[in-house]
Amino acid sequence: MKATTAPTSWLHTTVGRKVVMALTGLFLMTFLVVHLGGNLLLLRGDGGAAFNAYAEFMSTNPAIRILEILLFAGFILHIYQGLYFILREKKSRPKGYALNNASANTSIFARTMRISALVVLVFLLVHLRHFFVEHRILGTPMTMYESCKRAFENPYYSAFYVGSMVLLAFHLAHGFYSSFQTLGLVINRRIERWIRWGAAIFAFVVPLGFAIIPLYFLVKTL
Repeated sequence: MKATTAPTSWLHTTVGRKVVMALTGLFLMTFLVVHLGGNLLLLRGDGGAAFNAYAEFMSTNPAIRILEILLFAGFILHIYQGLYFILREKKSRPKGYALNNASANTSIFARTMRISALVVLVFLLVHLRHFFVEHRILGTPMTMYESCKRAFENPYYSAFYVGSMVLLAFHLAHGFYSSFQTLGLVINRRIERWIRWGAAIFAFVVPLGFAIIPLYFLVKTL
């Protein structure tokens, strides 16, 4: 008698995993826009009043807490699926090709997805430790504005922050287009052109917006 195998869940198929990665990627990109909007309050020049009010709202509103859980789940799912594809590729091609001319077929953004993902992950962990853990768990007496100001006045942290934003731009440049492609939304050349332009603009404007903030505080110390 032949042993029967349980049917594979759609979410565990290659297509399912790619769709999950695309959807979580778009969700995280939406978060980046919202997060940038809040962070730009640091540049208002009001001594941090607006930013502290924003930070207080984000840390006390019950609806925001629910969104934080969804955001955390989105990060975990996105990272998990990314690791799955990396490990699967390594398993299927453990020694690599004898001759590899990747630049002939893929963009630099696609070729650097692994390193950009790693840098962004390290940045996220450092960022969470410096702000989320300090304020939500350890209960530092400093305001969120004071924490940001102190961090961004440190040239080493600011350099790390800006460098991470450069790699984030690389990651977004490929991930933005790839997400729409995976979801089957690139249906003709005109739409493909618009999505590529959207990816380029998004990958430039959002990381630049974040990078301006530490540079603003750093320049003020000169």
